[in-house]
Amino acid sequence: MIRKLGFKLSMAAFFILFYSTFTFAQKLDYSLRKDPSQRIQIAPESVFKSFREAGMKPVNHTLTPTEKEKVNHAFTLLPPLHQRILKQHLQSISFMDNMPNTALTSPVDKSGATKMFNITFRASLLDEDISQWATWKENTCFKQEADSNYSVRVEGGKMDGIIYVLLHEATHIVDLVTGITPHPEDANAIVEPTPFTKDIWRLMNKPADPYIDSLLEQTRFRSGKPVPISLAPDVYSQLSKTPFPSLYAMAAWSEDIAELATIYHLTNKLNQPFYIVFTKNNVELARFEPMKNALVSQRLDQLSTFYKP
Repeated sequence: MIRKLGFKLSMAAFFILFYSTFTFAQKLDYSLRKDPSQRIQIAPESVFKSFREAGMKPVNHTLTPTEKEKVNHAFTLLPPLHQRILKQHLQSISFMDNMPNTALTSPVDKSGATKMFNITFRASLLDEDISQWATWKENTCFKQEADSNYSVRVEGGKMDGIIYVLLHEATHIVDLVTGITPHPEDANAIVEPTPFTKDIWRLMNKPADPYIDSLLEQTRFRSGKPVPISLAPDVYSQLSKTPFPSLYAMAAWSEDIAELATIYHLTNKLNQPFYIVFTKNNVELARFEPMKNALVSQRLDQLSTFYKP
């Protein structure tokens, strides 16, 4: 009797434990499906491999509770379309130390019927606000000259830098899923333009002829090399004559839509500033504010699909 009763109690406890664990797993699985911000995993091995081959020593970064909160908050600020697309197509997000760039969006599980993606972020981004991060990135376009006292600064507000970068990378996924821009395998392929690229881009990474400028072609995201910082006023003057919201937007049409969507959302939806200031001895000499550029403004209607409920 005692042994049988003990066995029955043990079996009852087992089934309770099994049911509780199964129920918890179901809830966890539902939570992951419902909330992409919870899909934090180690980056795919292919991402680690690409950075190791570039001479880096990438290391997975485990988020602190404070860092997780920043990530969660950034996801809540995405446009409605981005949130819907990520629920269906974001397999995971990852954070890495010793990563050479800020973020990387990679396709995963290419054999499946549904396109799935991973976004890997440089973990130190979580310690920066938008102005700090954007200023660092913008300065990679220029080389400082001895005793010039010139500086380039981006004023993008004090919100977390992850907000800007997540929106940029999420827009890549929206683009890849919905075809805002063409995605030929060959960058030099001549393809049918989409409404977004028509009359703006000639090839995937070549602007249309009216927006080819000899100075802009020398800048980092066109040539791979920085230009002297003393040229910054001329660079932004020429950029203001194009429909591109940033120098990075000129790298390719996929970066163009990601930058345009991000800067628009930041300024028009989150009520943050976004402009670039060139100074000498802390005196402002020039300013570039993309959302006040008429050629950029003419393109904003194409972003309305991001905000449909």
